[in-house]
Amino acid sequence: MKEAIMYTIPALIVLAATWIVMHKLLKSEQEKRLWELKKASQKEISQVRLRAYERLAILLERTEPEHILTNTDLSGMTIQELQKRLLQTVRLEFDHNMSQQIYVSDELWDKIMLARNEMGAFITTIALQMPKESTALDYAKTMITAYRNNGTTPHQIASEALKEEARRLLN
Repeated sequence: MKEAIMYTIPALIVLAATWIVMHKLLKSEQEKRLWELKKASQKEISQVRLRAYERLAILLERTEPEHILTNTDLSGMTIQELQKRLLQTVRLEFDHNMSQQIYVSDELWDKIMLARNEMGAFITTIALQMPKESTALDYAKTMITAYRNNGTTPHQIASEALKEEARRLLN
């Protein structure tokens, strides 16, 4: 019996030590795999976020008056028809890119939404200020001139915030 205990105790000690070493080794290996998986997914997420920034930059450009108006046939349109078309274009552009908000900060998204809302207000305000006898072409010219002379626009503010956030992602 004494002899069995003499062999059993060292065997149990070796077994326990082996189990502890194997457990630590497996845990370390699992942590390493998780870290590599996280690193790979971060790279993928960063690429998706950069594409979102690109799309939002295009969105801001496409919703500026000059861009919208150069892509609109003004012939035969009234000011009210043009105003409606401009508001619809801005709304559609933003609606099309609504999903991009999940890739950017809340602060940036708020600035982008402010740019959208301010553009709608701008389009409406200029239309209301136009004399009754004005044409859609007069409205378009007035809008482009007023926008250029408006100082720093919400679009520019949103664009700068977008660039800054993209720079932080790249660094």
